[in-house]
Amino acid sequence: MYTEAAAARLLGVAQNTLNYWLEGGERRGKVYRPVIRVEPRGDRAAVTWGEFLEAGLLREYRRRNVPMLELRDFIDKVRDRYGVPYPLADRRPYVSGRELLVKLQNDSGLAADFCLIALVRDQPVLTSVADSFVQRVTWDGDLAAEWRPHNDQLSPVRMDPKVRFGLPAIGGVRTEILWEHSESGETDEDIAAEFDMPVDSVRWALAYETSARAA
Repeated sequence: MYTEAAAARLLGVAQNTLNYWLEGGERRGKVYRPVIRVEPRGDRAAVTWGEFLEAGLLREYRRRNVPMLELRDFIDKVRDRYGVPYPLADRRPYVSGRELLVKLQNDSGLAADFCLIALVRDQPVLTSVADSFVQRVTWDGDLAAEWRPHNDQLSPVRMDPKVRFGLPAIGGVRTEILWEHSESGETDEDIAAEFDMPVDSVRWALAYETSARAA
């Protein structure tokens, strides 16, 4: 569980944007239901791991102003078919359920920019949005066990809800802790020796923290 503010920071999106995805809201005199949650929970409710992951998918869209009605309808349909609360944080739709997603996208009137599956020579393939999300996740069967917060695909930095309260870590050590040691003047080699980890791991942690703080 993350606070809404912490989840927004870790995802690299504005908190108001994340709140809109989670809770819905009013825009131009029209009330929209949430995209991620079945019903709004109010009072800046804590963000679950499944909610965090689905928000991680939405952040892959270049346009953060997602089409609430169509996307909500699409996710509802996928949720009903798979019988899980957060179907887009499940591996099955992206692997064995591609044909189903194509049908549900069409049924919901989802614009091409927001589709997860595209037809290429009549074959269903992941769009760049879906592929980027799937590549960020470490899957344990069909369940999302870890998520990579770093944009660099080679980065070993991971978030695991069972490790360090789900905060970005490497080798079981929070990246923020390694950053603080670096800021205090310690060399990469000193930090590596202190935490008994490779120097490359320290450098990856610092690279992630640098990019996250710049964002």
